[in-house]
Amino acid sequence: MIAESLLRIGHARVAADYLRWYAPHQFADGKVPCCVDERGADPVPEHDSAGELIFLAAEVYRYTLDRRLLEEMWPHVEAAARYLELLRQSERTDANLTPARRAFYGLLPASISHEGYSAKPMHSYWDDFWALKGYNAAIASATALGRSDAVRRLEAQREEFRRDLDASLRHAIAAHGITYLPGAAELGDFDPTSSTIAIAPAGELHRLPLDLVQATYERYWREFVDRRDGRAAWEDYTPYELRTVGTFVRLGWRDRAHELLAFFLAGRRPPAWNQWPEVVGRDPRQPRFVGDLPHGWVASDFIRSALDLFAYEREGDQALVLAGGVPPEWLEGVGVTVKDLRTPYGLLRYSFKREAGRVVLQVTGGSRVPPGGFVLVWPGKRPPPPDTRINGKSAQWQGTELRFHELPAKVVLHGRP
Repeated sequence: MIAESLLRIGHARVAADYLRWYAPHQFADGKVPCCVDERGADPVPEHDSAGELIFLAAEVYRYTLDRRLLEEMWPHVEAAARYLELLRQSERTDANLTPARRAFYGLLPASISHEGYSAKPMHSYWDDFWALKGYNAAIASATALGRSDAVRRLEAQREEFRRDLDASLRHAIAAHGITYLPGAAELGDFDPTSSTIAIAPAGELHRLPLDLVQATYERYWREFVDRRDGRAAWEDYTPYELRTVGTFVRLGWRDRAHELLAFFLAGRRPPAWNQWPEVVGRDPRQPRFVGDLPHGWVASDFIRSALDLFAYEREGDQALVLAGGVPPEWLEGVGVTVKDLRTPYGLLRYSFKREAGRVVLQVTGGSRVPPGGFVLVWPGKRPPPPDTRINGKSAQWQGTELRFHELPAKVVLHGRP
Protein backbone atom coordinates (compact mmCIF):
# COMPACT_ATOMS: atom_id res chain seq x y z
CA MET A 1 0.00 0.00 0.00
CA ILE A 2 2.97 2.30 0.59
CA ALA A 3 4.35 1.31 -2.80
CA GLU A 4 0.98 1.96 -4.43
CA SER A 5 0.96 5.48 -3.04
CA LEU A 6 4.53 6.01 -4.26
CA LEU A 7 3.58 4.82 -7.74
CA ARG A 8 0.59 7.17 -7.85
CA ILE A 9 2.66 10.22 -6.94
CA GLY A 10 5.49 9.52 -9.36
CA HIS A 11 8.08 7.61 -7.33
CA ALA A 12 8.02 4.42 -9.39
CA ARG A 13 11.78 3.95 -9.10
CA VAL A 14 11.57 3.80 -5.30
CA ALA A 15 8.78 1.21 -5.47
CA ALA A 16 10.72 -0.86 -7.99
CA ASP A 17 13.91 -0.69 -5.92
CA TYR A 18 12.00 -1.83 -2.87
CA LEU A 19 10.53 -4.76 -4.81
CA ARG A 20 13.99 -5.81 -6.00
CA TRP A 21 15.34 -5.63 -2.46
CA TYR A 22 12.49 -7.38 -0.64
CA ALA A 23 11.63 -10.24 -2.99
CA PRO A 24 14.89 -12.21 -2.45
CA HIS A 25 14.05 -12.48 1.27
CA GLN A 26 11.24 -14.89 0.35
CA PHE A 27 11.58 -18.31 1.98
CA ALA A 28 12.32 -21.41 -0.10
CA ASP A 29 8.72 -22.67 0.20
CA GLY A 30 7.35 -19.40 -1.20
CA LYS A 31 6.38 -17.87 2.13
CA VAL A 32 6.85 -14.11 2.17
CA PRO A 33 8.21 -12.71 5.44
CA CYS A 34 6.08 -10.23 7.31
CA CYS A 35 9.15 -8.05 7.79
CA VAL A 36 12.92 -8.03 7.39
CA ASP A 37 15.32 -6.63 9.99
CA GLU A 38 19.00 -6.91 10.88
CA ARG A 39 18.41 -10.58 11.73
CA GLY A 40 16.97 -11.30 8.30
CA ALA A 41 13.52 -12.52 7.22
CA ASP A 42 11.00 -12.87 10.05
CA PRO A 43 9.20 -16.27 9.99
CA VAL A 44 6.19 -15.16 12.09
CA PRO A 45 3.02 -16.35 10.29
CA GLU A 46 1.31 -13.29 8.84
CA HIS A 47 -0.58 -14.49 5.81
CA ASP A 48 -1.24 -11.14 4.13
CA SER A 49 2.39 -10.96 2.96
CA ALA A 50 2.13 -13.31 -0.02
CA GLY A 51 -0.71 -11.41 -1.64
CA GLU A 52 1.02 -8.12 -0.92
CA LEU A 53 4.25 -9.15 -2.67
CA ILE A 54 2.36 -10.39 -5.72
CA PHE A 55 0.35 -7.15 -5.79
CA LEU A 56 3.53 -5.07 -5.53
CA ALA A 57 5.13 -6.81 -8.51
CA ALA A 58 2.00 -6.39 -10.62
CA GLU A 59 1.53 -2.73 -9.69
CA VAL A 60 5.12 -1.81 -10.46
CA TYR A 61 4.68 -3.36 -13.89
CA ARG A 62 1.35 -1.64 -14.54
CA TYR A 63 2.83 1.77 -13.77
CA THR A 64 6.23 1.28 -15.43
CA LEU A 65 5.64 -1.39 -18.12
CA ASP A 66 9.09 -2.73 -17.19
CA ARG A 67 8.74 -6.22 -18.62
CA ARG A 68 12.30 -7.18 -17.74
CA LEU A 69 11.64 -6.51 -14.06
CA LEU A 70 8.38 -8.45 -14.18
CA GLU A 71 10.20 -11.42 -15.75
CA GLU A 72 12.80 -11.16 -13.00
CA MET A 73 10.08 -11.15 -10.34
CA TRP A 74 7.95 -13.91 -11.87
CA PRO A 75 9.64 -16.76 -9.92
CA HIS A 76 8.83 -14.89 -6.70
CA VAL A 77 5.26 -14.26 -7.82
CA GLU A 78 4.74 -17.89 -8.78
CA ALA A 79 6.27 -19.15 -5.54
CA ALA A 80 4.08 -16.84 -3.45
CA ALA A 81 1.00 -18.01 -5.35
CA ARG A 82 1.96 -21.64 -4.72
CA TYR A 83 2.30 -20.87 -1.03
CA LEU A 84 -1.13 -19.24 -0.99
CA GLU A 85 -2.50 -22.40 -2.55
CA LEU A 86 -0.92 -24.57 0.16
CA LEU A 87 -2.34 -22.32 2.85
CA ARG A 88 -5.91 -22.31 1.62
CA GLN A 89 -5.96 -26.02 0.80
CA SER A 90 -4.86 -26.73 4.38
CA GLU A 91 -8.25 -25.43 5.55
CA ARG A 92 -10.34 -27.27 2.95
CA THR A 93 -10.79 -30.24 5.29
CA ASP A 94 -13.70 -32.33 6.53
CA ALA A 95 -13.05 -30.97 10.02
CA ASN A 96 -14.01 -27.53 8.75
CA LEU A 97 -17.33 -28.76 7.37
CA THR A 98 -18.88 -29.04 10.82
CA PRO A 99 -21.33 -26.25 11.73
CA ALA A 100 -19.00 -24.82 14.38
CA ARG A 101 -16.10 -24.52 11.95
CA ARG A 102 -17.82 -24.10 8.59
CA ALA A 103 -16.77 -20.45 8.26
CA PHE A 104 -13.10 -21.52 8.25
CA TYR A 105 -13.42 -23.82 5.24
CA GLY A 106 -11.10 -22.77 2.41
CA LEU A 107 -9.80 -19.64 4.12
CA LEU A 108 -6.16 -18.96 4.86
CA PRO A 109 -5.21 -20.35 8.28
CA ALA A 110 -5.37 -18.23 11.41
CA SER A 111 -2.59 -15.68 11.70
CA ILE A 112 -1.56 -12.54 13.58
CA SER A 113 -1.08 -10.25 10.59
CA HIS A 114 -3.85 -8.06 12.00
CA GLU A 115 -2.42 -6.40 15.12
CA GLY A 116 -5.75 -6.79 16.89
CA TYR A 117 -5.25 -10.56 16.83
CA SER A 118 -1.67 -10.62 18.13
CA ALA A 119 -2.72 -12.30 21.40
CA LYS A 120 -4.36 -15.18 19.55
CA PRO A 121 -4.25 -15.93 15.81
CA MET A 122 -7.56 -15.58 13.98
CA HIS A 123 -8.97 -16.37 10.54
CA SER A 124 -8.72 -12.76 9.47
CA TYR A 125 -10.57 -11.65 6.34
CA TRP A 126 -7.80 -9.08 5.96
CA ASP A 127 -5.54 -11.98 4.97
CA ASP A 128 -8.14 -13.48 2.67
CA PHE A 129 -8.84 -10.34 0.69
CA TRP A 130 -5.11 -9.81 0.30
CA ALA A 131 -4.90 -13.38 -0.99
CA LEU A 132 -7.71 -12.71 -3.45
CA LYS A 133 -5.91 -9.59 -4.64
CA GLY A 134 -2.77 -11.69 -4.93
CA TYR A 135 -4.49 -14.21 -7.18
CA ASN A 136 -5.82 -11.41 -9.39
CA ALA A 137 -2.41 -9.76 -9.57
CA ALA A 138 -0.67 -13.06 -10.35
CA ILE A 139 -3.13 -13.65 -13.19
CA ALA A 140 -2.47 -10.16 -14.54
CA SER A 141 1.29 -10.72 -14.38
CA ALA A 142 1.06 -14.12 -16.06
CA THR A 143 -1.12 -12.61 -18.78
CA ALA A 144 1.38 -9.81 -19.38
CA LEU A 145 4.17 -12.36 -19.72
CA GLY A 146 2.19 -14.64 -22.03
CA ARG A 147 2.20 -17.58 -19.60
CA SER A 148 -1.13 -19.07 -20.61
CA ASP A 149 -0.76 -22.28 -18.58
CA ALA A 150 -0.18 -20.26 -15.43
CA VAL A 151 -3.17 -18.04 -16.23
CA ARG A 152 -5.49 -21.04 -16.50
CA ARG A 153 -4.19 -22.63 -13.31
CA LEU A 154 -4.36 -19.42 -11.31
CA GLU A 155 -7.83 -18.56 -12.58
CA ALA A 156 -9.16 -21.95 -11.46
CA GLN A 157 -7.55 -21.53 -8.03
CA ARG A 158 -8.88 -18.00 -7.67
CA GLU A 159 -12.44 -18.97 -8.53
CA GLU A 160 -12.43 -21.83 -6.03
CA PHE A 161 -11.01 -19.51 -3.37
CA ARG A 162 -13.53 -16.79 -4.16
CA ARG A 163 -16.40 -19.27 -3.75
CA ASP A 164 -14.98 -20.46 -0.42
CA LEU A 165 -14.49 -16.88 0.77
CA ASP A 166 -18.02 -15.89 -0.20
CA ALA A 167 -19.43 -18.93 1.59
CA SER A 168 -17.31 -18.21 4.65
CA LEU A 169 -18.63 -14.67 4.90
CA ARG A 170 -22.22 -15.93 4.69
CA HIS A 171 -21.63 -18.56 7.38
CA ALA A 172 -19.82 -16.14 9.70
CA ILE A 173 -22.54 -13.52 9.33
CA ALA A 174 -25.26 -16.07 10.05
CA ALA A 175 -23.39 -17.67 12.95
CA HIS A 176 -22.80 -14.35 14.71
CA GLY A 177 -26.15 -12.82 13.82
CA ILE A 178 -24.55 -9.69 12.38
CA THR A 179 -25.44 -7.37 9.50
CA TYR A 180 -21.97 -6.07 8.65
CA LEU A 181 -18.72 -7.37 7.19
CA PRO A 182 -16.86 -9.25 9.94
CA GLY A 183 -13.17 -8.77 10.64
CA ALA A 184 -12.46 -12.40 11.60
CA ALA A 185 -14.50 -15.54 10.97
CA GLU A 186 -14.47 -16.76 14.58
CA LEU A 187 -15.23 -13.38 16.15
CA GLY A 188 -17.73 -11.68 13.89
CA ASP A 189 -16.08 -8.47 15.06
CA PHE A 190 -16.85 -5.01 13.69
CA ASP A 191 -13.64 -3.74 12.08
CA PRO A 192 -14.51 -1.32 9.27
CA THR A 193 -10.95 -0.06 8.87
CA SER A 194 -9.74 -3.60 8.20
CA SER A 195 -12.72 -4.30 5.94
CA THR A 196 -11.74 -1.45 3.60
CA ILE A 197 -9.16 -3.86 2.16
CA ALA A 198 -11.99 -5.70 0.39
CA ILE A 199 -12.89 -2.50 -1.46
CA ALA A 200 -9.43 -1.05 -2.11
CA PRO A 201 -7.01 -2.33 -3.13
CA ALA A 202 -8.76 -5.72 -3.42
CA GLY A 203 -11.38 -4.16 -5.72
CA GLU A 204 -14.29 -6.39 -4.72
CA LEU A 205 -16.97 -3.74 -4.17
CA HIS A 206 -18.91 -4.86 -7.26
CA ARG A 207 -19.00 -8.46 -5.96
CA LEU A 208 -19.72 -7.89 -2.27
CA PRO A 209 -23.32 -7.74 -1.03
CA LEU A 210 -24.03 -4.01 -1.23
CA ASP A 211 -26.39 -4.09 1.74
CA LEU A 212 -23.64 -5.47 3.98
CA VAL A 213 -21.10 -2.94 2.74
CA GLN A 214 -23.49 -0.05 3.26
CA ALA A 215 -24.55 -1.31 6.69
CA THR A 216 -20.90 -1.62 7.71
CA TYR A 217 -20.04 1.94 6.80
CA GLU A 218 -23.34 3.46 7.90
CA ARG A 219 -22.56 2.12 11.36
CA TYR A 220 -18.99 3.40 11.11
CA TRP A 221 -20.34 6.83 10.12
CA ARG A 222 -22.76 6.95 13.06
CA GLU A 223 -20.03 6.01 15.50
CA PHE A 224 -17.62 8.49 13.92
CA VAL A 225 -20.12 11.34 14.26
CA ASP A 226 -20.79 10.46 17.91
CA ARG A 227 -17.06 10.49 18.59
CA ARG A 228 -16.42 13.72 16.69
CA ASP A 229 -19.37 15.55 18.24
CA GLY A 230 -18.62 14.50 21.80
CA ARG A 231 -21.57 12.14 22.26
CA ALA A 232 -19.30 9.13 22.76
CA ALA A 233 -16.32 8.92 25.09
CA TRP A 234 -13.00 8.14 23.45
CA GLU A 235 -9.31 8.42 24.25
CA ASP A 236 -7.49 7.66 21.01
CA TYR A 237 -7.71 6.14 17.55
CA THR A 238 -5.37 4.80 14.90
CA PRO A 239 -5.35 6.96 11.75
CA TYR A 240 -5.39 3.87 9.58
CA GLU A 241 -9.01 5.05 9.51
CA LEU A 242 -7.92 7.39 6.71
CA ARG A 243 -8.60 4.40 4.43
CA THR A 244 -12.30 4.88 5.01
CA VAL A 245 -12.17 8.18 3.10
CA GLY A 246 -11.46 6.32 -0.15
CA THR A 247 -14.18 3.81 0.70
CA PHE A 248 -16.71 6.60 1.21
CA VAL A 249 -15.75 8.14 -2.14
CA ARG A 250 -16.38 4.79 -3.83
CA LEU A 251 -19.76 4.52 -2.10
CA GLY A 252 -20.73 7.95 -3.42
CA TRP A 253 -20.64 9.56 0.04
CA ARG A 254 -18.67 12.63 -1.02
CA ASP A 255 -19.79 14.99 1.76
CA ARG A 256 -19.15 12.42 4.45
CA ALA A 257 -15.70 11.71 3.02
CA HIS A 258 -14.77 15.36 3.47
CA GLU A 259 -16.07 15.41 7.02
CA LEU A 260 -13.84 12.44 7.77
CA LEU A 261 -10.88 14.20 6.18
CA ALA A 262 -11.44 17.36 8.20
CA PHE A 263 -11.45 15.36 11.44
CA PHE A 264 -8.34 13.36 10.59
CA LEU A 265 -6.41 16.39 9.35
CA ALA A 266 -7.07 18.00 12.72
CA GLY A 267 -5.43 14.95 14.32
CA ARG A 268 -1.96 15.48 12.91
CA ARG A 269 0.65 15.34 15.67
CA PRO A 270 2.42 17.68 16.02
CA PRO A 271 0.36 19.81 13.63
CA ALA A 272 3.30 21.57 11.99
CA TRP A 273 4.84 18.24 10.99
CA ASN A 274 1.97 17.54 8.59
CA GLN A 275 1.80 13.82 9.43
CA TRP A 276 0.30 11.31 11.84
CA PRO A 277 1.68 8.98 14.47
CA GLU A 278 0.32 5.44 14.70
CA VAL A 279 -1.97 6.47 17.57
CA VAL A 280 -3.72 9.85 17.89
CA GLY A 281 -4.98 10.89 21.33
CA ARG A 282 -7.97 13.07 22.05
CA ASP A 283 -5.81 15.31 24.26
CA PRO A 284 -2.63 16.21 22.35
CA ARG A 285 -0.85 17.20 25.60
CA GLN A 286 -1.48 13.92 27.40
CA PRO A 287 1.54 11.58 27.50
CA ARG A 288 0.72 8.36 25.67
CA PHE A 289 2.05 5.68 23.37
CA VAL A 290 2.10 7.07 19.82
CA GLY A 291 3.94 4.33 17.91
CA ASP A 292 6.00 5.26 14.89
CA LEU A 293 6.13 8.98 14.20
CA PRO A 294 6.00 9.72 11.35
CA HIS A 295 4.16 6.57 10.27
CA GLY A 296 4.70 5.57 6.64
CA TRP A 297 1.71 3.26 6.36
CA VAL A 298 -0.67 5.89 7.72
CA ALA A 299 0.84 8.41 5.31
CA SER A 300 0.15 6.05 2.43
CA ASP A 301 -3.48 5.70 3.56
CA PHE A 302 -3.83 9.48 3.39
CA ILE A 303 -2.13 9.73 0.00
CA ARG A 304 -4.30 7.05 -1.57
CA SER A 305 -7.52 8.47 -0.14
CA ALA A 306 -6.60 12.04 -1.10
CA LEU A 307 -5.86 11.00 -4.68
CA ASP A 308 -9.10 9.00 -4.81
CA LEU A 309 -10.98 12.30 -4.52
CA PHE A 310 -9.72 13.18 -7.99
CA ALA A 311 -9.39 9.80 -9.71
CA TYR A 312 -9.52 6.11 -8.86
CA GLU A 313 -9.68 2.82 -10.70
CA ARG A 314 -12.95 0.90 -10.56
CA GLU A 315 -12.28 -2.78 -11.04
CA GLY A 316 -15.87 -3.77 -11.74
CA ASP A 317 -15.92 -2.11 -15.15
CA GLN A 318 -12.21 -1.26 -15.59
CA ALA A 319 -12.99 2.45 -15.67
CA LEU A 320 -11.08 5.44 -14.36
CA VAL A 321 -13.51 7.42 -12.22
CA LEU A 322 -12.96 11.18 -12.24
CA ALA A 323 -13.88 13.72 -9.55
CA GLY A 324 -15.77 11.23 -7.37
CA GLY A 325 -14.69 13.15 -4.29
CA VAL A 326 -14.69 16.69 -5.67
CA PRO A 327 -17.32 18.89 -3.96
CA PRO A 328 -19.25 21.43 -6.06
CA GLU A 329 -17.72 24.44 -4.30
CA TRP A 330 -14.29 23.45 -5.63
CA LEU A 331 -15.53 24.18 -9.15
CA GLU A 332 -15.84 27.90 -8.42
CA GLY A 333 -13.15 30.39 -9.43
CA VAL A 334 -10.18 28.65 -11.01
CA GLY A 335 -11.81 25.28 -10.35
CA VAL A 336 -9.92 22.00 -10.10
CA THR A 337 -6.82 21.18 -12.12
CA VAL A 338 -5.10 17.79 -12.11
CA LYS A 339 -1.65 17.71 -13.69
CA ASP A 340 0.24 14.51 -14.43
CA LEU A 341 -1.43 12.27 -11.87
CA ARG A 342 0.09 8.83 -12.39
CA THR A 343 -2.29 6.03 -13.28
CA PRO A 344 -1.79 2.58 -14.87
CA TYR A 345 -3.00 4.24 -18.09
CA GLY A 346 -0.39 6.99 -18.10
CA LEU A 347 -0.48 10.58 -16.92
CA LEU A 348 -3.91 11.98 -16.14
CA ARG A 349 -4.53 15.65 -16.86
CA TYR A 350 -7.85 17.38 -16.47
CA SER A 351 -9.51 20.62 -15.45
CA PHE A 352 -12.99 20.89 -13.99
CA LYS A 353 -14.69 24.21 -13.30
CA ARG A 354 -17.84 26.28 -13.54
CA GLU A 355 -17.87 29.13 -16.02
CA ALA A 356 -20.65 31.32 -17.44
CA GLY A 357 -23.55 29.18 -16.24
CA ARG A 358 -22.05 25.89 -17.34
CA VAL A 359 -19.65 23.28 -15.99
CA VAL A 360 -16.71 22.24 -18.16
CA LEU A 361 -14.47 19.19 -17.82
CA GLN A 362 -11.46 19.00 -20.11
CA VAL A 363 -9.37 15.82 -20.18
CA THR A 364 -6.22 16.30 -22.22
CA GLY A 365 -3.64 13.90 -23.65
CA GLY A 366 -0.98 12.00 -21.74
CA SER A 367 -3.17 9.09 -20.70
CA ARG A 368 -4.51 6.06 -22.52
CA VAL A 369 -8.23 5.38 -22.49
CA PRO A 370 -8.98 2.65 -19.90
CA PRO A 371 -10.94 -0.40 -21.13
CA GLY A 372 -14.04 0.89 -19.32
CA GLY A 373 -13.41 4.47 -20.35
CA PHE A 374 -13.51 7.53 -18.14
CA VAL A 375 -16.44 8.04 -15.79
CA LEU A 376 -17.30 11.52 -14.55
CA VAL A 377 -19.26 11.61 -11.30
CA TRP A 378 -21.66 14.55 -11.07
CA PRO A 379 -20.70 16.62 -8.00
CA GLY A 380 -24.03 18.35 -7.46
CA LYS A 381 -26.86 17.48 -5.10
CA ARG A 382 -29.42 18.03 -7.86
CA PRO A 383 -29.64 15.67 -10.87
CA PRO A 384 -27.09 16.29 -13.63
CA PRO A 385 -28.22 18.60 -16.44
CA PRO A 386 -29.74 16.80 -19.44
CA ASP A 387 -28.02 19.20 -21.84
CA THR A 388 -24.57 17.61 -21.81
CA ARG A 389 -22.11 17.35 -24.69
CA ILE A 390 -18.86 15.49 -25.19
CA ASN A 391 -16.69 17.02 -27.90
CA GLY A 392 -19.79 18.72 -29.24
CA LYS A 393 -21.98 15.60 -29.35
CA SER A 394 -24.99 15.02 -27.13
CA ALA A 395 -24.29 12.64 -24.23
CA GLN A 396 -26.48 10.69 -21.82
CA TRP A 397 -26.01 10.29 -18.10
CA GLN A 398 -26.53 7.00 -16.30
CA GLY A 399 -27.76 8.26 -12.96
CA THR A 400 -24.98 10.51 -11.69
CA GLU A 401 -22.32 9.05 -14.00
CA LEU A 402 -21.21 10.04 -17.48
CA ARG A 403 -18.99 7.59 -19.36
CA PHE A 404 -16.82 8.51 -22.33
CA HIS A 405 -14.00 6.93 -24.31
CA GLU A 406 -12.70 9.96 -26.20
CA LEU A 407 -9.31 11.52 -25.52
CA PRO A 408 -8.84 14.43 -25.50
CA ALA A 409 -12.36 15.17 -24.33
CA LYS A 410 -14.27 18.35 -23.57
CA VAL A 411 -17.43 17.77 -21.57
CA VAL A 412 -19.80 20.73 -21.33
CA LEU A 413 -22.73 20.64 -18.92
CA HIS A 414 -25.26 23.42 -19.19
CA GLY A 415 -26.43 23.90 -15.61
CA ARG A 416 -25.28 24.37 -12.03
CA PRO A 417 -24.10 21.59 -9.71
